[in-house]
Amino acid sequence: MISKKTLLILAGGLGSRYKGLKQVDGLLDNGSPLMEYSLYDALQAGFNKVVIIFNRSIPESYIKRLEKISKNNNFELHFVYQDQEMFVPENYNHSTRQKPWGTGHAILCAKNVINETFTVINADDFYGKEVYQLALKEINLGNISDSQFEIIAYPLATTLSENGTVARGICTMDPENYLIKVVEQTSIRKEGNDIIYTENEKDIKVDPETLVSMNYFVFHPTIFDSLEQYFNDFIKSEPLPKEEFYIPSAVQRMMDENKVKVLVKSSPSQWMGMTYADDKEIIKNYLEKEIHKNRYPQNLWK
Repeated sequence: MISKKTLLILAGGLGSRYKGLKQVDGLLDNGSPLMEYSLYDALQAGFNKVVIIFNRSIPESYIKRLEKISKNNNFELHFVYQDQEMFVPENYNHSTRQKPWGTGHAILCAKNVINETFTVINADDFYGKEVYQLALKEINLGNISDSQFEIIAYPLATTLSENGTVARGICTMDPENYLIKVVEQTSIRKEGNDIIYTENEKDIKVDPETLVSMNYFVFHPTIFDSLEQYFNDFIKSEPLPKEEFYIPSAVQRMMDENKVKVLVKSSPSQWMGMTYADDKEIIKNYLEKEIHKNRYPQNLWK
């Protein structure tokens, strides 16, 4: 049994579509943002170490709030800032860069504080209680190694926003549910009864039950060495000012180089997300119903 059960929360985004710091935006009267519901679910499942990737806009008052939660709930807590210069060659000029380098870089930023198998989530996604239990079960069974990772994926139709396009990693698997490829599509939306994305100026229809990556991964720490190498290659390619280093692309390259196999599990939980400001009311109503079902206390940390 692995003693360190680590959750890595990616909270370094700038929330441009949400138009605010959704990482700290309280949803209900208890003041807890969506990330704290994920944290609560993870702790209830048995996670005992949490690493959070932040940007420098996060107020100090919220840092202190999380430190208090950590102390009162007896789990190890680390903060890492996703600064633009981290893991970037000293002679590289990134002065025109206006946003973080992306999810692959965010995970890489945690390299110096994680030495064990770990689970990754987005701060602005709600993954559901049962998915954390599944992740720990897979870790405890020894199913995660330097040669096998896992993605816990969700049916595409359950991950859309009513308020605009979304980016999703579309998964293709072999008959044994091992990942063949994951392709990030950034313009997925619903039009009438169809779900489509646009690629090379063509609209492509997608099956609603297609499993997509919501950045819920379970990784072995050997991924950090590959991420560092791939990020250096990304920088050398002279990316455009808004181009990002995505974790699904890095995982795909590891598979292509036969470094790892990735098992895909279908999530047993409901997913909810906060991509846009108008998504907030939908999630608020959902959480209020969950509280009425006694799935969460009115105040998470009392």
